[in-house]
Amino acid sequence: MKSIFVGNLSFSTTEDEIRSLFEPYGAVDRVSIITDRDTGRSRGFAFVEMGNDQEAEAAISAINGGTLGGRTLNVNEARPRAERGPGGPPRGGFSRGRSERGGGRNADDYRGHARQPREPRW
Repeated sequence: MKSIFVGNLSFSTTEDEIRSLFEPYGAVDRVSIITDRDTGRSRGFAFVEMGNDQEAEAAISAINGGTLGGRTLNVNEARPRAERGPGGPPRGGFSRGRSERGGGRNADDYRGHARQPREPRW
């Protein structure tokens, strides 16, 4: 089974529209539009699973660069999601407010106490 990434979708695109786009190239096993966890709104990409690798390759080459809903589609073979270890950096690679020098907001080690007053900056 081959999984295909379909990107740059309109937020109003439905699973049926994607399925009908891929079905001329072979049997579509599953279509999954990825939605935002909080709002339930589409994130603008989906995954299509096709049982036959040759049909999937034909669909990728034919549909990539095509349009759906007035948007140019980015279609390619889906890659496995990169594993992140526990406590690893967020996806953006930032370290949640701490600088490389180990400072940050809590540099004076006031953890567990009420916020300490600061001197004015002028």
